Amino acid sequence: MTLDVDRSDSAYRRWLKEAVRKVQADANRSADTHLLRFPLPERWGIDLYLKDESTHPTGSLKHRLARSLFLYALCNGWIRPDRPVIEASSGSTAVSEAYFAKLIGVPFIAVMPRTTSPEKIRLIQFHGGQCHFVDDSRKMYEESARLATDTGGHYMDQFTYAERATDWRGNNNIAESIFRQLELERFPEPAWIVATAGTGGTSATLARYVHYTQHDTRICVADPENSCFFEGWTTGDPDVTCDCGSRIEGIGRPRMEPSFVPGAVDRMMKVPDAASVAAVRALEGAIGRKAGGSTGTGLWSALKIVAEMVAEGRQGSVVTLLCDPGDRYLDKYYSDAWLAEQGLDIGPYSAAIASLLATGVWTD
Repeated sequence: MTLDVDRSDSAYRRWLKEAVRKVQADANRSADTHLLRFPLPERWGIDLYLKDESTHPTGSLKHRLARSLFLYALCNGWIRPDRPVIEASSGSTAVSEAYFAKLIGVPFIAVMPRTTSPEKIRLIQFHGGQCHFVDDSRKMYEESARLATDTGGHYMDQFTYAERATDWRGNNNIAESIFRQLELERFPEPAWIVATAGTGGTSATLARYVHYTQHDTRICVADPENSCFFEGWTTGDPDVTCDCGSRIEGIGRPRMEPSFVPGAVDRMMKVPDAASVAAVRALEGAIGRKAGGSTGTGLWSALKIVAEMVAEGRQGSVVTLLCDPGDRYLDKYYSDAWLAEQGLDIGPYSAAIASLLATGVWTD
């Protein structure tokens, strides 16, 4: 006897086709993001670029990730009509996922630390999302899974699926975009691309694309304080943890996330939080743009690489990311009172950047 169970649902398939169309149409409407130049002395023969991901509709690098995660979950049959999508996020991913949830007409709940910036909370709510707070950032994962079980919704789990949801071979991902925009520059193949890690998905996409397309570009990941990626990468221990959350919103995790691919990365740097803040303030002075702390973490590492190239007499280009706008963090990274409260002294790091730009010598 042939057993036959047909679970096809015409109404659901109509809804699914329309949901996928809406998400893909968002990508089709969106222009590519800009590649900005950070001014360096011409005599060095080095070009430093920032891929400005703040120009996405939801204002951050995470717009790409959220779109990929929604398409991945929709095509897997995980997102269903009228059932909530739930995410563990400290902010920017939740803002972007709230946008896409509203776009396809499903509820969205962001599980986040209570210390998340008020501006990010406002943006999540602006896009129709709800905020569910936890006092310990390490509890975000299990609380998100519990909410999904209790509501019958889907826990998106960016920290597991980020690296597999994005098509790293191309298809207008961030890596392909960078190389296409550099084609007419004097150094079209960058010596280094510097990324930061929240899920690890962006560094995995960049590294896999570079390997797949056989470029000589190296990938560096910059990690903030109170994060485990650097320790896990250097020791080879995937179970390493730390006791408190990162002060640099959007990056740094208290555990090695499943989406981080250590073997694809060439180099890592552990960046002091004060250096990250000094770098974003230097960025504003250099190009007139405020950016979030994660941009500073990457920029600090990129400037260190530039200093090495100067010292060795090497020419070439370096690329890092402008992850999101600084107006989300005016009460943090641009507040001297917040710095004092956190015990952060950016003076020595600001001096190191000024010294590098004036003399070509790195003093950190």
